[in-house]
Amino acid sequence: MAETILIVTEDEELLDDLLRLCAAAGAEAEVAHGAPADRLSWAGWSGAAAWEKVPLVLVGDDCAGAEGLGCASGGGPRGAPRRPGVLLVGRDLDDSGVWERGARIGAEGVVLLPDAESWLTGRIADAAEGVGRPALTVGVLGGRGGSGASTLACALAVTAAREGRRTMLVDADPLGGGMDVLLGGERAEGLRWPAFAESRGRLGGVALEESLPRLHDVSVLSWDRGESVLIPADAMKSVLSAARRRAGVVVVDLPRRVDETVAEVLAQLDLGLVVVPAELRAVAAAHRVSSRARLVLRDLRALVRTPGGPGGPRGYGPGLDEEEVARLLGLSLAGELPWEPGLLDDVDRGVPPGARETGALARFCREFWAQALNGGVSDGGVAA
Repeated sequence: MAETILIVTEDEELLDDLLRLCAAAGAEAEVAHGAPADRLSWAGWSGAAAWEKVPLVLVGDDCAGAEGLGCASGGGPRGAPRRPGVLLVGRDLDDSGVWERGARIGAEGVVLLPDAESWLTGRIADAAEGVGRPALTVGVLGGRGGSGASTLACALAVTAAREGRRTMLVDADPLGGGMDVLLGGERAEGLRWPAFAESRGRLGGVALEESLPRLHDVSVLSWDRGESVLIPADAMKSVLSAARRRAGVVVVDLPRRVDETVAEVLAQLDLGLVVVPAELRAVAAAHRVSSRARLVLRDLRALVRTPGGPGGPRGYGPGLDEEEVARLLGLSLAGELPWEPGLLDDVDRGVPPGARETGALARFCREFWAQALNGGVSDGGVAA
C-alpha cells in the first residue's frame, strides 16, 4: 500500500502542480489548506501528528512564514519536532530568501519548479513506495564457461530469501538458459524480460516485484523461451534501479561479455564476484573477463572454485591455490567455493542450488551474506 504525501499550501496554482506530480509518481496526496497548527489536520490526525506520520511533506513557499510553522523547536506545527522528509517548494529562482525560509521550517531541501519537476517526481515516488536503504546488489559472472556462476547466483538468492530477506534474482544473461529453469519454475506465472524491453525512466519497485514469478520466496526476472535476447541499456537501468530501491538484496547473474547493457548493470553493483575454477586455463580466461568488468565495476573479487564435479581436478597443479589464483588475476579474494556432491542431480529433480541447508553451497552463502551485510566481505574472503 502506497504511503500518503502531505501538501501544505494556499497557492492554488502550486497545488495543482504538486497534485499533478503526485499523480505522475503514483502517490496519494492529502492537502492541508493553510498552515496554522489548528488547521493542519486531516484523516483524523491533529496538526503535529499529521506532520510526523507521513513520509514526505511538501510545504509551499507561500506558507513558509505562516503562524504555526517554523517554531522555535524547528519543523512544522507548533510543538512538532524537526523531522526529515520536509521540502520547501517555490517558483522564484531569483529569491535568495527562500533558503532562509527553508531552514526556518526545518526543510531538508528547497525545490524550485518547474526546473526540478523531474527530481521531485522521483522523490515523491520514493516516499510513496517507502523507499529506504537500497538493496545490497551483488553480481556474479563466470571466469570461463561452466564455472558455476549461475549456480552460485541462484544459491545466494535462495539462501538470502530463506533467512527472511527480501530477495530479487535478475538474470542478465540472455544465453544462459533461464534462471527460472534452474529454480524449477519455467512455467510459473509472471513477466519475463521481453515485457520490460521498452522501459524508460522510473519504474515502480513495488509494481516490478509484484509482476514477477516468485520461486522459493525469490522474485525472479528471467527470460522467456522466445527469440528476443536484446535488452537496451535504458531498460536495464530502469529495471535494476527499481529492484534496488526495495531494500533487501538483489543478485544478478551476468554474462561473460561486457556490452553497453551489461556495463549499466556493473555500474549499479555494490560487489562483483568472478567465479574461477582453480585451473590454469580458467585463470587465463578469467583475466580477460575481469579486465573488462573492472573498467566499470569498482569492487570485483575472485571466488575460487575448488576441484570437483564434472571434469574432476584437471589443471589443478601444485601451488595453484585460491590465493595464487586471486594474485594472478590482480583481484581481492572473496573466498573458496567448494563443489557440492549431488548438486546436478538435485537440479534435475527440481531442487535449486542452495536449497539444502546442510550442503556446502548453502553454508558458504550463509557466511557470505553474514559478512557482506555487516560491512562487506573482507579480503581473504569466505571459507565454506
